[in-house]
Order: sequence, then C-alpha cells, then structure tokens
Amino acid sequence: MPLPTRARAAAVLTLAVLAGCSSEPGATAEDPSPTPHGYVEGAEETAEAQWRLVIADAATGEVHLFDPATEESAVIATVDGVQSAASDGRYAYVSDGSSTRVIDSGAWTVDHGDHVHYYKSEPREVGAVDAAVSASVGDPAVTVLNGGSGVVTLDLESLDAGEIAETGTVAAQAALPYDQRLIAVGDGAVQVLERDGSGGTALAEDCPEPESPTVTRRGAVFACDDGVLLVTGEGEPTAEKIPYPAGEGIDGGLHHRPGASVLAARTENGGVLVLDLKERAWTALDVADTVAVSATGEDAPVLVLARDGVLRSFDPATGAALAQTELLTVADDAVPVIQVDTARAYVSDPGGGAVHEIDYRDDLRLARTFDLGFQPGAMVETGW
Repeated sequence: MPLPTRARAAAVLTLAVLAGCSSEPGATAEDPSPTPHGYVEGAEETAEAQWRLVIADAATGEVHLFDPATEESAVIATVDGVQSAASDGRYAYVSDGSSTRVIDSGAWTVDHGDHVHYYKSEPREVGAVDAAVSASVGDPAVTVLNGGSGVVTLDLESLDAGEIAETGTVAAQAALPYDQRLIAVGDGAVQVLERDGSGGTALAEDCPEPESPTVTRRGAVFACDDGVLLVTGEGEPTAEKIPYPAGEGIDGGLHHRPGASVLAARTENGGVLVLDLKERAWTALDVADTVAVSATGEDAPVLVLARDGVLRSFDPATGAALAQTELLTVADDAVPVIQVDTARAYVSDPGGGAVHEIDYRDDLRLARTFDLGFQPGAMVETGW
C-alpha cells in the first residue's frame, strides 16, 4: 500500500527497493558510502525528523519558516491575502485563493516501512502555480494539488531541482496519487486514471462534494457529503463508503497526523466525530463549540480545541475524556490551527501572536510557547 511520505528520486527509489540499503546506488568496493534512499543533491541525512512550521502572517502576508528545534524564524515569501496552506511533507503550498506560492521547507522524511530516512536542505521559495490549493498529496513521482478551480499535478523531480513542472491537469473536483495512478472524483463519480489523467476505470462507490483527499496506511481517503470514501487494494483498487452516523455531517474536512488511520472532524453542529479506518467505525465525542480538531494516531489522543480556549484530549476508541488545559483566547476573526507530528502538537494562537507546543502524550503538557511577534494565520507542518 502506498505511504504518504515520498522517496525523492524515483530512479533511486526503484533501485533501492530492489537491492536494499546495503547496496544502494553509489556503493562500490572502493567507495563503501552508498547514496541513501531518497537522497537529493545538496541534502543532508539526519538522525531524526526535522520538523518545520510554515506560518503566514495574517496581517502582512509574510510567510515565515519556523524551526521549533532552534526557535529561529525567517521570512521566506510574501502572499497577499493568504487563504489557505497545504503540505505534502516537504513542500508547502500557500494560496491567496487564485494562485499559490510553492515553498521548499528543506525538511522531509522517506519512509520505507521497515526503516526511515530523514533529510534537510536549504529552504527556498520555488515559484508559483496559477491555481488555488487547499490540499496536496504526494508520492515518489508527483504531487497532486487540489483546489476550488480543479486539480494540478506537479513533477517532484523537477521540484527537487527548484523548478515547477506541471505534468497535467485533471478534470476533477479532487484527486490523489495511489498505486502509481490517480484516484479522481468528478461530479461524484470515482475513477482510477493513469498518471497523465488519461484512461479511466470507474469504481463502484460515489463521492458527492469531495474534500480532504489523503493517503493513510489503511488506504486512500476522501471526505464526501454522505460519508468517507476509502479506497484500498493494489492493481485493481476497490472503494467502500463509511457513512456518517445518522443525522450527522462534517464541516471543514478531516484532520489527522499524516499517514495515520484515525481521522477527526468537526460536525456541522460543533461536535466532533472520530473515524477509525481499521474498524470502519465512528465515535462521537461529548464536546461542543469546537473550533479546531486533530487525531494523533491509533491508540493516541484526539485533540479538540473549543471556543472557550480549552484544549481537550479524548480516547479515540471510547470517546472518554483524558485531559484538558486552558490554552488560549479564541478571537472572533481568527481560527486557531492544530498541526500534529509523531511527538508534539502545535496550536496556533492568533489572538496571542504565538504558537503553543503540546506534548499530547503527557496529559497535554505545555512544552513551550513560541512568541512570534505577528498574528499566525494559515499554518502547516513539514518534515514528515
């Protein structure tokens, strides 16, 4: 099953999968130092993940690249009227609603299942795409950009070289790469397409009003108007619908740690629904007036920030409350964002001009507060 993190050079990845790490390209009797999986020129392999936060200043449009390890921040781009941000793990896509700036955060992970490689390089602004982007999903060859005006695919090898090369556009409302092809949804119909958007094999289920395309370890997912669509299997993928509980619908899509198979969503009435893809089961949380939510993984807490500024955690299987902490004051004109990695959660605080780092496995312990000196708007985490 495809994983949401991507090896960064398709040719290197192919050889590495066939030969294994001990005989990666570049290793010889004279030169025993192999080229690591996913290596690109100029990158440095590290011993642990290199997390970065890409944060837009809601007032000025300046896009800051923030390193939680060093607490250093630098302006890397300016996007007037920022409306959204998305990430495929390494690249951030910051959109003003009509065009999108592509930012190389200089941090990414290559996950081969039985082992993981971490890389860092110099961050940079790559360029612009003439489309709005609200979600992005990548694999070893392409990143698929989803937005209100359609779907655009970018060649990742070109991105790694600092160039933007569109490999095509897809006439769909939403799409993602899966099993070396594309899963696309247009007018509710779900199809399996070739990389260039050609061909098309219809899947049995439909998906009206698709959003939040993502690939998890349990399969590819779209949030639909009537439930979540789960696509699984290789070669000839199949689709199944996991309907929302009776009388419920979601607002704002699905939120989760990248790749994780537990997903969370705000309901239309301010509650929270949690979906366990393994069990194909929903759990409703006893909480109201939710403004931000994210699941952190299997057997890990679901995080819920309510309008009262209290951050709460819940057991994803039982819905039981686990911990809570008074964190911030929610402003009327700015909604906080929760981003989650394998160890920490980062909660933006627009009213306080800060980002709070939370140890979600330690009863929501406030690890650090980063005073930014500006009002954080759109925010994504990279390095995964």
